[in-house]
Amino acid sequence: MIDKPLLAAVMILLTLSLVMSYSLSTYTVLHFHYTDFHFFIRQSIAVIIGFMVMVMLSKLDPDKWFSVVGLLLFILFFILMIVMQFLPFSLVNAVGGAKRWIHLGPMSIAPVEFFKVGFIFFLAWSFSRKFLTKTKMGFLEEIRAFSPYLVVFLLAVVIIAVFQKDLGQVVVLGATLLILFLFIGSSLKFFFTLMSGAFISVIGLIFLAPHRMARIKSWWGTVQDSILSYLPFESVQNLRIEAGKEPYQISNSLNAIHNGGFTGQGLGNGQFKLGYLSEVHTDFILAGITEEFGFLGIFLVTVTILFIIFRIFKIASKVKDPMYYLFSIGVGLLIAFSFILNSYGISGITPIKGIAVPFLSYGGSHILASCIAIGMILMISKKVPRDRQGRML
Repeated sequence: MIDKPLLAAVMILLTLSLVMSYSLSTYTVLHFHYTDFHFFIRQSIAVIIGFMVMVMLSKLDPDKWFSVVGLLLFILFFILMIVMQFLPFSLVNAVGGAKRWIHLGPMSIAPVEFFKVGFIFFLAWSFSRKFLTKTKMGFLEEIRAFSPYLVVFLLAVVIIAVFQKDLGQVVVLGATLLILFLFIGSSLKFFFTLMSGAFISVIGLIFLAPHRMARIKSWWGTVQDSILSYLPFESVQNLRIEAGKEPYQISNSLNAIHNGGFTGQGLGNGQFKLGYLSEVHTDFILAGITEEFGFLGIFLVTVTILFIIFRIFKIASKVKDPMYYLFSIGVGLLIAFSFILNSYGISGITPIKGIAVPFLSYGGSHILASCIAIGMILMISKKVPRDRQGRML
């Protein structure tokens, strides 16, 4: 028996994504002279296909098909991410020098969304064979043992952060990898060494890209007073810069959130979607939901996301196969980090990363990839022991 509460929670968010793809795309539809249901129809197609794939995967035998699906995702989309950099512009359009989508007729595919799921499978598959039976390792032995995974991750960093200029996806994958290292027994010394290296690498990637530096400066100008006020040291005050105008998107995002109040303006009555927040149905969908449904609406969305993560972690705690356990933990972390980065970005706590909200943001690739991940979790959930009423034991 699959985990029905998890499936129901995911379907609630997917249904909400359909409603908001219609409500929040008003200005974009008018600006580009699309039909009223342009985004709703495209999102509906993605959700229907995603639901069918999710159900189909949930019905498969995990002992026979789980590894096949996972390896296919990892190998196929890793190759696609490399190959797409050499494809002609008729298939891959470069936006700001970054090639992120492969165009196949009316469809566009973002390989990185599927690669994330495949990468988590690869880690779970390999970790379960290599490390869970090992005794405690020394620091140098840990470096030797984990270096192949770091090499694969660094290759992904080059492809995603350098060629695709998508640092947000790297942050999500890197954070998930670090936590999984802890779950398989890496030492805190090794963990904090990697944390330090990751921090330095992210700083380096920011300094190497002028658009990232501009974004960081813009963000720092808006939060410096609140942060530096807690640091009384004179030398620290030298970090203060001349505050420029608050970033346009963040300013309107915060205003949209404030305008929602407790119960919101009502479905379809949001004002900041009317040209103030560009593409609000994608990266800023949480701000749009908050304006139309208020604090109550965003609270229920957050509770639903947390419930999905809880069910995934609960499934992980009940399965006996370490590969299933690690994969479930990894998928739960992907969802959690993506939601945190997006919500922190739209509220000005951190710079905007361009990360989609799981199951909610408009976009076929991330919807389909999320449904594949949940389908694999539902496949795993059949291995969980249950009582006659279907409750987990």
